[in-house]
Amino acid sequence: MSAETASLQAYLDEHRERRLSAYLDFLRIPSISGMPEHAADCRRAAEWLADQLRGAGAENVEVCETGGHPVVYGDWLHADGAPTVVVYGHYDVQPVDPIDEWETAPFEPFIADGRVVGRGSADDKGQVQLHVRALEAILATRGGLPVNVKYVFEGEEESSSVHLDAWLEASRERLSADLAVISDTGFFEGNRPAITIGLRGVAALEVHVDGAPRDLHSGGFGGAVNNPLNALCEIVAALKGPDGRIRVPGFYDDVVPLTDLDREALAALPFDEEAYRIATGVPALYGEVGYTTLERRGARPTLDLNGIWGGFQGAGGKTIIPASAHAKITCRLVASQDPDTIVDLVRAYIEEVAPPGVTVRVDPQGGGRPSLTPIEHPATQAAARAIERTFGVEPLYIREGGSVPVCASFESILGLPVVLLGFTNDDDRAHSPNESMVLANAETGILTVAAYWEELAALGPEGLRTAG
Repeated sequence: MSAETASLQAYLDEHRERRLSAYLDFLRIPSISGMPEHAADCRRAAEWLADQLRGAGAENVEVCETGGHPVVYGDWLHADGAPTVVVYGHYDVQPVDPIDEWETAPFEPFIADGRVVGRGSADDKGQVQLHVRALEAILATRGGLPVNVKYVFEGEEESSSVHLDAWLEASRERLSADLAVISDTGFFEGNRPAITIGLRGVAALEVHVDGAPRDLHSGGFGGAVNNPLNALCEIVAALKGPDGRIRVPGFYDDVVPLTDLDREALAALPFDEEAYRIATGVPALYGEVGYTTLERRGARPTLDLNGIWGGFQGAGGKTIIPASAHAKITCRLVASQDPDTIVDLVRAYIEEVAPPGVTVRVDPQGGGRPSLTPIEHPATQAAARAIERTFGVEPLYIREGGSVPVCASFESILGLPVVLLGFTNDDDRAHSPNESMVLANAETGILTVAAYWEELAALGPEGLRTAG
């Protein structure tokens, strides 16, 4: 252990109780962004966080108005010639239902069995606070950071980040940097340190199939008119083949293929496929031919029917030909697929395969872009070295099937590569009752952040921009 690291560890040991007390204070604020009755709590969380940043030594701290819940900004920009990093996290949290499944009140956090328990302990207040504490400890023991850091802590991530892109657009110059670091992900199964290199995007749409302007008697009209429900099922069946491949022309055109290194990294994960199957409760796993379960789950695009409705839904029978039928579809996307392009392709194909005798309408329902920072990128490898220095093991490289829309926003709006440096345990129960963060993850995460800034400083801005 270097003298600098020993000094940092001594500081953290000395101030441990104060740091944990502040962590719990943060969790006590019910900053549920999706519930209007908690708007004042979100504002209070933002002001509290801004005060913590100032106390830690950040400069130019501001609670920025967005038209919704505010963004908290702060920076430290005195490392001449060193890389500049934007650090992102969010201070808002999910609702707490079902309330009766919590061990205690969700916003009365406590520490037990080496975990901090409470809403937001992992997602994402725990990770926001460790960045603040890393700033404080480094400045207190070394007098300055080895890199320049700009902190962006959002208040609407759990309610679709409605106002964030506009704020990023308006803040382009202020947020000029070499790299974005997002701490809103976690470790692999068994709490194995991991770096998430890819997140899937999403394209959502609704399909509406109309026949007659009213339900028709199936005896008097059956066989003479097309049934919208039958027509919808015909359309849906045409979207995918028995090999799991999506039949929409052009759907795969922009997909970045998996490299040999990507496939090796996924194959190296300690993944028990049979245990995964049992956990899902399905009789067999299924997916696109030619790819493993982990590859299909995080690195290949999908098209899924999420809901279908129409006609009579009550008990007993009702002999009708329904006037309309409807379906919800989402496509999970991978780099470099564009959600608008995918919606256009799916719409065109649906219109092509739609049978006669019905009218079909496809309505976009929003989406988000995928994100990918390759394993070999210098920023990814610097993060891997930092994790190995502090957690004592080489990290795994994982891809998540879900989305963190801000990743794509940093890439498309600010032009920044993104490293997902997250520390939550895989059993954190985020979004569920009894959410928790393993305290050792959070505490060691502080050291990892400090080590990462050193690794980035050693690369320098030019080294960071060089492809690995």
